Amino acid sequence: MAPAPRYTKATLPTKICATCGRPFAWRKKWARSWDEVKYCGEKCQRNRPKPEPAP
Repeated sequence: MAPAPRYTKATLPTKICATCGRPFAWRKKWARSWDEVKYCGEKCQRNRPKPEPAP
């Protein structure tokens, strides 16, 4: 019998994407930098809102 998975989709932490506003779940590749992750993917990171130029 195979061992049970350590994580299930229901128990993974989630965040809201800063660009599209959709929820996204933790991924193994983000394990070391989860606190800094703001975007759900590369497309949202490339299309992030630009800050307004100061007058």
